[in-house]
Amino acid sequence: MLLAVLLCGGCGSKVFRHNGAVNMAGGFNMTGDMTVDGKMDMGELKTTVSLSPNSRATPLTPIVVSGQPKRTGKLAVLDVDDFLVDRNVGGIGSMGENPVALFHEKIDAIRNDKNIKAVVLRINSPGGGVTASDMMCHELARLKQDRELPIIANIMTVGTGGAYYLANHCDAIIAHPTSIVGGIGVILNIYNLQDTMGQFNVLASPIKSGEKIDAGTPERPIEADELAMLQRIADGFHQRLIDQVKSKRPQVAASEDQWSDGSVMTGSEAQTLGLVDGVGYIDTAVEMAKQRAGLKPDDRVVMYRRENDPAYTPLDVSPNQPVFSSLIPLRVPGLDRSTMPTFLYLWQSDPAMASLARP
Repeated sequence: MLLAVLLCGGCGSKVFRHNGAVNMAGGFNMTGDMTVDGKMDMGELKTTVSLSPNSRATPLTPIVVSGQPKRTGKLAVLDVDDFLVDRNVGGIGSMGENPVALFHEKIDAIRNDKNIKAVVLRINSPGGGVTASDMMCHELARLKQDRELPIIANIMTVGTGGAYYLANHCDAIIAHPTSIVGGIGVILNIYNLQDTMGQFNVLASPIKSGEKIDAGTPERPIEADELAMLQRIADGFHQRLIDQVKSKRPQVAASEDQWSDGSVMTGSEAQTLGLVDGVGYIDTAVEMAKQRAGLKPDDRVVMYRRENDPAYTPLDVSPNQPVFSSLIPLRVPGLDRSTMPTFLYLWQSDPAMASLARP
């Protein structure tokens, strides 16, 4: 009972220590908040609990996931998962990483490790923000320029939009036969909630200077000239992506109308069109990269992880999407538009994706 009282009421600035057994008969009730930040040791059960929002509290460390530990040569698996956005993805159950910043940090780690001779870019993402995707492609291009490493992309469940854009910067793309590939298009989510807001007697009264400064707001219908302005931007981003694909894969220019409209397809279909170079699995991509780099079959394969990241195999996904981002799961499309990226290289089959990038 003494322990329960101290936990509930606190003990000021004094440190509470108890050596020996604690016996508590009956129920344990604590009203209020309980915070644990640090190490908790309970006999054979040891765990580290961190409630700090600083996801970079520990540095990235190369974790050997296969191969002989004593080998010098290494292949790095660079994992790219979920929604690609240039902001920290917070919420309960998320590591709170910024996908673009994390990608940059992993690229730097690979660049600075001279024992890494090849890279497999393992992708499982529907895409994301136009600018975020472009920044990641720029980082990958810089790595190739600095190190001239063979880089093989492996598309797992999905590699569309900005994720395919990223894969297309590699030397070759291996997709699973059942992967979803493509989604070469641009989307900007705009909603008209004027009538919905009116039902709750909510009237917009913006103070603005610049007639088009609120173009696309959900508070009123979009004007024809505003729609034309945003469409022009979307078309420009779309053409930029199409041109990039054709520059890397000139053979697909003849079939442009089959893949440039945002359509998705299986990995096998993408191989037929020339959008991927082969069908296989991650071990296929690893073997191809090792062969191109002159590595031995049993040379080490490493991944970069933080201490608090539970993903320790090539197929694990770091928990960087929140289990719940809000205690109230109800969202009205459009009201959270200011927290989202604008133009997206994204296969948006799920309407919830419009809100995935909330901070």
